[in-house]
Amino acid sequence: MREVELLAEAVAFATVTDGPNGGLVDWAEALLRGAGFETRRIAGPEGRFGLLAKIGTGEGGVLLSAHSDVVPVGEGWSGDPFTLREREGRLYGRGACDMKGFLACALAAAERRGKAGVRPLSLAISFDEEIGCRGIAEMIGDLIPFVGRPELVLVGEPTGMRLCLGHKGKTAWRAVATGKAAHSAQAPYHRNALHGAAELVLALKAAQARLAEEGARDAAFDPPFSTVHAGVMRGGAALNIVPEAAEVLFEIRHLAKESPEAILAGVPLPDGVTLNQISRYPGLATDPGLPAVARLAGMLDDPAPVTVSYGTEAGVFAEAGLTAVVCGPGHMRDAHRADESIAVSEIARCAALLERLIEG
Repeated sequence: MREVELLAEAVAFATVTDGPNGGLVDWAEALLRGAGFETRRIAGPEGRFGLLAKIGTGEGGVLLSAHSDVVPVGEGWSGDPFTLREREGRLYGRGACDMKGFLACALAAAERRGKAGVRPLSLAISFDEEIGCRGIAEMIGDLIPFVGRPELVLVGEPTGMRLCLGHKGKTAWRAVATGKAAHSAQAPYHRNALHGAAELVLALKAAQARLAEEGARDAAFDPPFSTVHAGVMRGGAALNIVPEAAEVLFEIRHLAKESPEAILAGVPLPDGVTLNQISRYPGLATDPGLPAVARLAGMLDDPAPVTVSYGTEAGVFAEAGLTAVVCGPGHMRDAHRADESIAVSEIARCAALLERLIEG
């Protein structure tokens, strides 16, 4: 399969989030230009790039969206994470499932479209998706002026080839609490930064309880309400020093019908605490009755739509006014782990779908 050949080449690029991806973008751009596509490269930070590509004229057609970055390798691998290995019908390598498997399918489809076909086709290859969809947020302003308005944006995150029309949005913040350094024997006379951080964590906990009890509901999600989560708290230098700084990292994962700003407005900030937004991506709530969505659903083994618990770039496309869905090969349970893998049969199913979708 051409898709497996391309996946092996894609996995060989160690495009770990926050690191350079120029080699992979060079490779993909050369392949796409060789197939007759026009391309536009968008520079990101520190050697990272996004890539847009298009072929065909006029509005409509399909845009295939994939991110180039993968999560860090970690420990426990049975082989080189950046060398694709096949065993018992599965392909192993970092990013094989999330989401270079779909990227390989998209590039193979682009090669075929370059040789035959009439409908417009475009691709978006982003960076830094794994840390809050940062790359596509920088690329989205160039997308419509360059590729036009596709009829459908297909984000190929691993859904087991199920049609996903909804996910929660997410905004993450860094809270910094300030205090006054002093000897701990004089602690009552000085502001302790850890106290401010702890008060914030408790306020976030109270906000979560309110959302669980009184917030908006959507039974398609588990949990069926928006969530507030404090994941990191750190500060202090020594036991006998009053801390002068402390930090809390927290997030809000929200239903499409609620805004993170409104939720945050209900969280009182303690004295000496300031907030900085780290990342943001919007939620997704695509109408299943839209013609392009119904057409795609009719091509799937199971047309019933689903929701996913993780976020995707589809929300960013939807916020820009495009019809976006999530559907791709593999299952998220096989990603973000040692010996990440995807079934060859899933790659084949995705390849068959893209051929029908692009040429149909």
